[in-house]
Amino acid sequence: MKFSFIVPALNEEKIILNLLKQISDVKLKEKYDYEIILSDGGSRDATVSLSAPFADKIVLNECNSKQNIAQGRNKGAEAAQGEYLIFINADVTLSNPEAFFQTLEKEFLNSGIPALTCPVRINPDEETPADKLFLIFCNKFFFFLNLIGLGMGRGECHIVKNDLFKSIKGNDVNLAAGEDFDLFRRIRKRSKVFFSKNTLVYESPRRYREKGRLKILFYWFMNSISIILLKKSFSKTWEPVR
Repeated sequence: MKFSFIVPALNEEKIILNLLKQISDVKLKEKYDYEIILSDGGSRDATVSLSAPFADKIVLNECNSKQNIAQGRNKGAEAAQGEYLIFINADVTLSNPEAFFQTLEKEFLNSGIPALTCPVRINPDEETPADKLFLIFCNKFFFFLNLIGLGMGRGECHIVKNDLFKSIKGNDVNLAAGEDFDLFRRIRKRSKVFFSKNTLVYESPRRYREKGRLKILFYWFMNSISIILLKKSFSKTWEPVR
């Protein structure tokens, strides 16, 4: 199998079908050879039952303890058969599913680079001018971090070759936040990262609306610095916003 979509989720009944309906298209799956794995962190709502008709595999959190997103991604990866792992958050949608795969086939798979990240925006129906400016800045800055060798890939959507993901032991489950930065930082020490300007995904604006863009930027920065210097996240928790 070529690709495995891994969708970590926790109490996402309101939004998860937006993504799953996009990527479960039968013709797309046959054409691009992929599976869909829902990695549920212990949802108490209808996330699992709603997702079941669209997912090929469902991985459940069978521990009594709370599961962070790093654990969810790693658990999903353990069940994956694809050569490439596509980690995509439950509140994300693809701007154009067919174009997404075409870019992977034409640009990424032939590049010899084992990891991909891409720009993240908010759906035009929900995006404000301030959102647009903020994320344009962030996307350009994250591209720059990969360019200079530091590495960065947002958790909303990143793609890693399965054997590389296993060789670096996946996401660091001890990090409450910044696990996506840490993963790509470790990847960048081994190889280049393909930043696909021709790939675009949309995230939900819910965290920006509740927490504020500047506050989120502050925590992104502090978690990154703490991971580099102290090998631990600045944030003690990264609370979900629903």
